Amino acid sequence: MVVQHPREVEISLNGIRRRVAVKSNWTLLRLIRNSLGCKSVKEVCGIGECGACTVIKDGRAVSSCIELAILCQDSTILTAEGLTDGENLHPLQDSFVKEGGFQCGFCTPGMILMAKALLDETPNPTLDEIKEYMSGNLCRCTGYWQIIESIQNAVHQKNSKRIHYHHQRNSKT
Repeated sequence: MVVQHPREVEISLNGIRRRVAVKSNWTLLRLIRNSLGCKSVKEVCGIGECGACTVIKDGRAVSSCIELAILCQDSTILTAEGLTDGENLHPLQDSFVKEGGFQCGFCTPGMILMAKALLDETPNPTLDEIKEYMSGNLCRCTGYWQIIESIQNAVHQKNSKRIHYHHQRNSKT
């Protein structure tokens, strides 16, 4: 029997530097859910196919159930817990609430983080781009239209604020 000695890994989780002892076979999901208490990250399939465990690692959406924690040294990790700004929901979270983009809520954190990664990469995605990007996240409760509409609404709200700000700024000159 091989004895696994824990090794220290330092990550930034939702803006806070954390140092944790991990075993070499631990996944990022196990580290952030079980050791660091981020309960929004869910394990469903365990093979990176459902999206429930999605987090943003160093700016990219990853399936934390197949990402080894030991390989995340000095990584920046964002979970749904890190999206809020104090009392305020992130625009995607707010849009999912307003558009009914969830029912049971189990898959919602992974959906929202995948959508955030999409919007960070493609600020004004087409309907086809949204469908393609979100195709790796599964939901058994909603039809996917509410999820797609939630993302489209978040894009619309962001663009409306940008246009309003631009109009205000130009009207002062």
